[in-house]
Amino acid sequence: MDIEPAIIHNAGAKTILISVPDRELSILIDYSKGSKISQLNIKGKNTLSPSGVYTAFSTRGGVFSSVDAEQMKVEVAQSMIKLSNIIYGDNAIEVNETWTLSITNNKILWNIDRKYNTLAKLEETAFPQWNFADLSVWKGGIIDNGGMVWCKYLSNINDTYGVHTGGVTFWNPESGNGLRITAQPKDGKYIATKYSKSDKNEFTCTQFVTDTELEPRYNRNRFVHQKSDVFVPFDVQKGSVSIDLEIQYVDYLTDYSRGNLPGIDADAVRELMNTTGRYGVVDNTIVGANGWITNWKCLHEPFFSQIGMALNDENYTKNMSSTLDAERDYALTSEGRVLSRWHNTDEDQMPGTYNYKTGYYEARWGYTIDSQTGYVINTTEQFDLCGDLNWLRSHKESCEKALDWLIKRDSNDNGIFEMMNDYTSQGIASDWLDIVWASFENAFVNAQMYEALNLWADCEAILGDRTKSDYYHSVGSRLKENFNKPVSEGGFWAPQKKQYIYWRDKDGSVHGDNFVTPVNFAVIAFGLCDDEKRIKIILDEVEKRTAAENLFHWPLCFDSYQKEEVAASQKVFPTYENGDIFPTWGYLGVRSYVGYKKDIALKYIKNILEQYKEDGLSSQRYSRTTQKGLGSDILAGICTSVTALYRDIYGIRPKWNRMGLEPNMLKELDGTEFNYKLRGTDYNLKLNVNDYTMSTNKFKIKSKGYFGADMSDLSLIFFPNNEDSMTLTIVAESGIPINMEIVEWKSDTYSWKISSLDNYEFRLTGLEPDIIYTYSIDGKAQNIRAEDNGSIFISHHCINPTKFSIKRM
Repeated sequence: MDIEPAIIHNAGAKTILISVPDRELSILIDYSKGSKISQLNIKGKNTLSPSGVYTAFSTRGGVFSSVDAEQMKVEVAQSMIKLSNIIYGDNAIEVNETWTLSITNNKILWNIDRKYNTLAKLEETAFPQWNFADLSVWKGGIIDNGGMVWCKYLSNINDTYGVHTGGVTFWNPESGNGLRITAQPKDGKYIATKYSKSDKNEFTCTQFVTDTELEPRYNRNRFVHQKSDVFVPFDVQKGSVSIDLEIQYVDYLTDYSRGNLPGIDADAVRELMNTTGRYGVVDNTIVGANGWITNWKCLHEPFFSQIGMALNDENYTKNMSSTLDAERDYALTSEGRVLSRWHNTDEDQMPGTYNYKTGYYEARWGYTIDSQTGYVINTTEQFDLCGDLNWLRSHKESCEKALDWLIKRDSNDNGIFEMMNDYTSQGIASDWLDIVWASFENAFVNAQMYEALNLWADCEAILGDRTKSDYYHSVGSRLKENFNKPVSEGGFWAPQKKQYIYWRDKDGSVHGDNFVTPVNFAVIAFGLCDDEKRIKIILDEVEKRTAAENLFHWPLCFDSYQKEEVAASQKVFPTYENGDIFPTWGYLGVRSYVGYKKDIALKYIKNILEQYKEDGLSSQRYSRTTQKGLGSDILAGICTSVTALYRDIYGIRPKWNRMGLEPNMLKELDGTEFNYKLRGTDYNLKLNVNDYTMSTNKFKIKSKGYFGADMSDLSLIFFPNNEDSMTLTIVAESGIPINMEIVEWKSDTYSWKISSLDNYEFRLTGLEPDIIYTYSIDGKAQNIRAEDNGSIFISHHCINPTKFSIKRM
């Protein structure tokens, strides 16, 4: 039986209790002295401090709030409450507010309409301010730009994090409770929110509504220590400002469930991705890894879109698109150089490069050239998530400029691209390892360049520019050929050391032959090395040495650099980038081992999850000797081993025009099942070794091999091997869900079974034109000639489950 919402007005006590139908959420409005929400109850338990929830503003003359108001008017109806004449302020400025509250389904709707009586400059405003009892009520809040606020990092009084968005979902994993607040300003106004620890040890959330977007008060800082005023003062006009709020209970464990993950700690995956995985979102248009506490972002990291793939949050995906737009518009020079970093101040800049308006600059450690490849890789992988052709087209010129800038850096015409520094002795960096003096021909950057070239070449083909696509593929092919040559012939393979070396100076001297793991992993993971003997040698040695030290994850290098190859602080081994454990590049290791020994890949994924349960992975790196977390700079990239679980083991490989599955499952993971949302479509995925099922409310496909699928209207398109070279389009007359199983799909033999009963049309493309094929329906065969475009058309009325087969004669 449905339970009606409850509105209980106690006129004597001057309180109004509002309860949603399922009784999971209720609020108590207290207008006995001013006006505020004194209780916000989740499953009957109040989450607020005595301060409650109120509206307010402050000027240089003082702080004024709705609890100061007198003589409010209260109207209570069966389904609506209105509190009006909420007047507060001083002689300089006064506001008059009306609060209107109602219930829709299990949401409480709250409109706040404020009228300013004059033009004024405000220090701050509260639209409203939510004061929770303390910082243990919620673990954190998932922000509607894909980021999150982590309560444990608001450790000092007035530590404050400010963002330019209004919605948030607070959560507590122990209770499973969540509270979602959706905020929408009206009439084109701007919204911002700050999260802080008050002087009463409350956890506060304050929403701002302003005429213009608020600027940070302290440089470009979104997070400030022991200061509550994160935003600059702002002007308000005489007139009305209004906001619509939705307050909703969320079953956090259900809404954010990672599904059934045998062999994997699904709770640890959920919490890792919702904390560390989101931490790199500094604000709107600033998605990175270093995160909001240090107000830093490195553009020379190619895995931000991959994190979005694993997070599976449309808000993160949207923000990532906007971030890449900002990089295109503000971080790309006219020559095509991609500036390497964003920061709140100029402390880290190469002199004269910091843009005080945008925050982008060149790092003082050197020109880190992998920002060229990071921008391109992130853009191509983001396109597979957003699927927006116009968005990709808007990045065509910028991606070409970024690639061409580096392609031009080949002074000796050997197909290997050169850094801005020529010699180790110059003592400057050229990539992510910013206090290692890699120079001239850098294998790590060139490996990323190979990946960027191939990914972008595919995008050029999608955009219809076959000439550019062929060009970038050819550049990549030449790079691969020369890269794999022995060092004696100008390549990076060191046969005596049985590893790929890190860099070569302009004089031909070889450096970084100390078994640098991200270099050797990148060569394998990005497909530069397809020599099975070399792959075995490298990966066996990595596992042998990692296991010998009983390390939970791979170090940046196994042996020490030469003293002249690193900064003075790195000469002792192992220290920092000279031998410590940086899980940031874990996805390269997982991707490398998946094609060789999947069990090893899985081992290190599990190790990362165990480490998260121990310390939250709240570190920059881990000591090689103690395996304890080090560094104040938390890195969101530390989650990439788990993003690789989704990409490389579960096989989540969305493409711009379909959902894709390319699993590499292990027996112990059989029975994996979870939901995945892509561009508004909810997919249910069931994964076993060589047995994969993808379904929506419109279709179900079961296959032993890789595939992709897309459904629009009545047409289902099946992409064998998740590639574009061949498609099977199925049109159902009545629109009932299509149920299909792939019986066999290999060269010259294509067979599938339809279990849903309907009139069907089938078109198979990608065949050899004008060739005779045999097609059979439940064993009844006849010949058919492929059309000039390499397609075959079949129609059939399925009154029983039916098997179809097409074979080349």
